Amino acid sequence: MASSTKRVLIVANRTSATPALLDEVRRRARTGPHRFTLLVPDAASGKAADWTLESALPLLTRSAGAHVNGISGGSDPLTAIHAALQRGSFDEIIISTLPTRTSRWLRRDLPRRVQELGLPVAVITAEKNFMASFLPDHQAGPTEDDRADVKASRRARHG
Repeated sequence: MASSTKRVLIVANRTSATPALLDEVRRRARTGPHRFTLLVPDAASGKAADWTLESALPLLTRSAGAHVNGISGGSDPLTAIHAALQRGSFDEIIISTLPTRTSRWLRRDLPRRVQELGLPVAVITAEKNFMASFLPDHQAGPTEDDRADVKASRRARHG
């Protein structure tokens, strides 16, 4: 891998496939080589984290134009991020979160606390009242191709 490839850790749970995050991944991928990894912390259960990964990874991969890795973290987002940084090498972190009024991560000042770990941190906030069914077609959420990608991913994981 070329040394100029930027390694980006994306931290997201319920916002892991929002248009704002997908647009940011697409924008960054167009600026040069990137390797993205999605970390899903703070999930209600391991099954919820797996479902989020299975749903989001095909969409993120399409936006990135390359494979996106996925890992699930524990119940505490900061601990999960710290563990991911110890396991992998990253140049920057994107935190994708709910709008300010509803985001526990923002109320707990997660971005500032993550920044103290020494890497640049960008925060992507989902649109208030995001509902895919009310968006224009090009932003209306998963397409049939996306659904097929999710199904293929599930079949590959479960034999």
